[in-house]
Amino acid sequence: RPLLRVLCLCLARERMFEKSLSDLVRGIRAHKGQEAQYVSQCMTEIKKELKLENSSVKAMAVSKLTYLQMMGYDISWAAFNIIEVMSSTKFTYKRIGYLAATQCFHEGLDVVMLTTNLIRKDLSSASPYDASLSLNGLACFMTPDLARDLANDVLTLSASSRPFIRKKAVLTLYKVFLKFPDALRPAFPRLRDRLEDPENGVQCAAVSVICELARKHPKNYLSLAPTFFKLMSNSTNNWMLIKIIKLFGALTPLEPRLGKKLIEPLTNLIRSTSAMSLLYECISTVIAGLSHHTPSVQLCVSKLRLFMEDADQNLKYLGLLAMAKIMQKHPKAVLSLKDLILECLDDKDESLRFRALELISGMVTKKNMVEIVRKLLEHMDLSESAVYRDQVLSKIIEICSHNNYHYITNFEWYITILVEMVRFDGTHKGKVMASQMLDVTIRVRDVRQFSVKQMSNILENSHLFASGSGDKDGICEVLYAAAWIVGEFSEHLVNPRATLDSLLNPKITMLPAHIQAVFVQNIVKLYASILVKAEAEGNLETVEEVGAMLVEKLPVFLQSADLEVQERACCILQLMKYIVKLQSKGAAVADELVCLFEGELNPVAPKAQRKVPVPDGLDLEKWINNPPPESSDEGEKFAGDDIFFSSKSSGSHRSLGKRKDGGGDYSPKKSKKELREEKEEMKRAREQRKQAQMSNPHYLKFPSGSPQSHKAGGEALSSAPASASGIPVKKLDLGVALVIDDISPDSKKDRKGKKGRGKKGRGKRR
Repeated sequence: RPLLRVLCLCLARERMFEKSLSDLVRGIRAHKGQEAQYVSQCMTEIKKELKLENSSVKAMAVSKLTYLQMMGYDISWAAFNIIEVMSSTKFTYKRIGYLAATQCFHEGLDVVMLTTNLIRKDLSSASPYDASLSLNGLACFMTPDLARDLANDVLTLSASSRPFIRKKAVLTLYKVFLKFPDALRPAFPRLRDRLEDPENGVQCAAVSVICELARKHPKNYLSLAPTFFKLMSNSTNNWMLIKIIKLFGALTPLEPRLGKKLIEPLTNLIRSTSAMSLLYECISTVIAGLSHHTPSVQLCVSKLRLFMEDADQNLKYLGLLAMAKIMQKHPKAVLSLKDLILECLDDKDESLRFRALELISGMVTKKNMVEIVRKLLEHMDLSESAVYRDQVLSKIIEICSHNNYHYITNFEWYITILVEMVRFDGTHKGKVMASQMLDVTIRVRDVRQFSVKQMSNILENSHLFASGSGDKDGICEVLYAAAWIVGEFSEHLVNPRATLDSLLNPKITMLPAHIQAVFVQNIVKLYASILVKAEAEGNLETVEEVGAMLVEKLPVFLQSADLEVQERACCILQLMKYIVKLQSKGAAVADELVCLFEGELNPVAPKAQRKVPVPDGLDLEKWINNPPPESSDEGEKFAGDDIFFSSKSSGSHRSLGKRKDGGGDYSPKKSKKELREEKEEMKRAREQRKQAQMSNPHYLKFPSGSPQSHKAGGEALSSAPASASGIPVKKLDLGVALVIDDISPDSKKDRKGKKGRGKKGRGKRR
């Protein structure tokens, strides 16, 4: 007893100076300004504690590291110490080790491979708590190697006698399948058996795993439909019903007969359940696989009213989302909820407003379109978000232009709406609005006069758009359409002189280049219109005044950095100078100038060309020019010779290359004079090459008087001597003696038998 008491006192004194987890937390809170220094000091102490043999001290150190890891500090350096605590025989220490492993172990950590046998031992442990703990940890840091090595052990536990072990094993199998897909096929029968497990928790786990697997390949799980139908009919667990119905939503598009069988149980659930989550999944399944069943769809729409009337923003969002799915197949089903959808446009939540906008197009008719568009314009006025304003503007244009302007009965009203939307600065839908203005004005003849008047008003205030000219697809794009319309249909202008002054405003140069180019082009059209009227009235003063104004103000466009604007301005300026010159001589040029822009521009459908009959005698498949030859026989002249050079070209263009079929080259036939000149040129080149060789001291030459020296330069080298003795040998004057070992065949055989001697058997060089 005295000895035991002394031992306990020593242990207590040893642990008196150790920090517990509570001490660490209190210390961190006490050192708010110096947290990093305090944590660094604690890390040093923890490293010392991990080196001790005491298991309780190591476990406490790992628990402190776990807390520091949650604060963002890296503890991967202690991975091996964590494995030591995991291997402890005491459950309280083992649990600390597994907790730390779930937080810091990952697939890229090399130490994880050391846990394979440890986890296998815990999985097969007699203690259910050790097995449960190892399943929890394994699911968190599963790797492909662990999944491959431990798949059978986890599958064995799925048949355990304890329900909570079976449930955890089934859920862990899902992580095994993700990392090691080859384990799914042999494990599938066991997983299917768990669907009929007597324990509800195990059934829920099996249903969850199969639902997650079916998200990628639902067709593979069609065979389980009877089992799931039985579970749906008998189960009262809402969470399991949600999973089953979600799975049926993926299976019904693949098997039409399944949808017919699901109509009755789904409608019963929709009518009876009070759980909003289950109700939403039932509605989603009806939309996905039973959209052809009109009574079921109408029932879903009536139930969605509950979602949209609820005060919970999340339920409102789900209701709008489901209605958007229904609208894709039943567009007019939204009309019954028109009042609620319009109320959602007034909601503070922007996400709800966006969802409500998506449903607006399904509510529009010829009777209520004006009301809906006016409501959307009011929202644009009240909204401070530029993104939301752009969405509303796009929706208005989408509604009005739907199905070739099906809902519009008054196009002057639509032009007015487009002009009203121009005043919303900061929008990025300028090109869409300009396209609509052009399309309506060109296609609807009766609206042109009104449209020209409105475009003229826009041009008079064009200086207001110059400030936003730097924005991509900004509101200044509307000026493109305005300038084009007033120029093309200038006969409808009441005061063309005022519009011309607007087109010549110096601030126009701040607009994008493509808009400036349209302005310059349509200045001439307006001038032609003014000139015709002035000459008809005999108002020569106006003719001279307008011509002088154009000559004076057009040069500002010559300074543009864009080539298109420069070119148009230059051409039109020269044209104006020439017109002014003719006018000074008393000539009337209005009729000739108008001829430049004669002809009415009519709209053409994209597929109109197909309806044009082919004239008699016109073969569209026939070559306009003679086709090039596919191949030619030997000696036949190439058809394209004269394209690149004439038949009398000099000898420097001797050939274009050889034909692929081996039938000679493509060069033209040469005359005798040309061939003689080529031979002389080759002879001169050969003599020059021989002279260069003779004067080159590094070139090996034949002795004088030898037969080789008298041959042509190329022939002497190409002809091989009759024997080796005929090869000329040049004596080298070396200052150092050159010693070479014998290279006879006998000496080679001797060297082959001396392998392994290194450099001793090789030739020596001095």
